[in-house]
Amino acid sequence: MPKKKYQKRKSNISIPLIFAGILVIGLAFVFSLHTLSDFGVENTPEQQETLSHQEFIDQLAPHAKELQQGYGILPSVILGQAILESNWGQSQLASQYKNLFGIKASGNQPKVSLETKEYINEQWITIQGDFKVYSSWEESLDDHTMLFVNGTNWNPQLYAGVLTAADYRQAAQALQTAGYATDPGYANKIISVIETYNLEQYDHS
Repeated sequence: MPKKKYQKRKSNISIPLIFAGILVIGLAFVFSLHTLSDFGVENTPEQQETLSHQEFIDQLAPHAKELQQGYGILPSVILGQAILESNWGQSQLASQYKNLFGIKASGNQPKVSLETKEYINEQWITIQGDFKVYSSWEESLDDHTMLFVNGTNWNPQLYAGVLTAADYRQAAQALQTAGYATDPGYANKIISVIETYNLEQYDHS
């Protein structure tokens, strides 16, 4: 029985096509790496763009107005304090721990210990303080308002004057009187921020 002769099949794939395929695969790989790199940049908090002043106000204003409707606190005061206390959301406490108002923590509340300045015995000193940690700026706004509504353990009416104030000037003075901050110029600073950025407009819109 004669043996079958097997002929080598000629390849139909030309060398230029092989190089073209390799080039396409290489480009796809590079593109995928670039896409992954971009994705990582977009989701890295440290590399996100800082909000402009107006963007910061625009982000907080809608919820501030909701709190006014629910509890009577003026949005201008909420926004003014947030700007002053958090340096437009750029402070470590605000950016990393979502605490816009420097609200202190007690007991077993989620907290972080950071340095802060206090005005004591007519001079500024640096102390270590425990501050609340929030999951979002909105949660920080809520807790800030509830502090005014519920007061403190030793005085539930401590911030009643802030809620019943006829305008932002009265509210700022009520904050000063209640001792929200040790800074003797606190009320004037709040008023200045409100007037500089026309935050009163949110009280009536």
